[in-house]
Amino acid sequence: MLLIDAANVIGSRPDGWWRDRPGAARQFVDRVRGAVGAGTLAGPVVVVVEGAARRGVEAGATGEVTVQHAPGSGDDRLLEVIAGADPPVRLVSADRALGRQARALGAEVVGPGWLLGILDHDGGGGHDRGGGDGGAGGDDGADTAKF
Repeated sequence: MLLIDAANVIGSRPDGWWRDRPGAARQFVDRVRGAVGAGTLAGPVVVVVEGAARRGVEAGATGEVTVQHAPGSGDDRLLEVIAGADPPVRLVSADRALGRQARALGAEVVGPGWLLGILDHDGGGGHDRGGGDGGAGGDDGADTAKF
């Protein structure tokens, strides 16, 4: 399972997401769904959204992508998902403390750049491609991202 810390990944690029958190979440989830649908990103994928971003995308499953609304802390919800999931679990987040806890539960942790590189290569949905990409590099996206 690919588990995405949406707030962390969306927040890794200074593209104005803070002006419309629900819209940024909706656009991001649409890009993830598009990549899964195109076969660029392998499912199952779980995207955890928190705070105001929850208003932008409904909780539930669409194909191989499930959106979960964190009722409180997104980190707490992400750790609950990892603890209850069958391995392997790959968490996408740059949060170091969360990453340590996730690894202790057996998850692999990758930074936002890994996922954004795949989404950008896939051509997904009009996201600003300027600025920092959270550390992506070297991934030509030629293969479907699997783990």
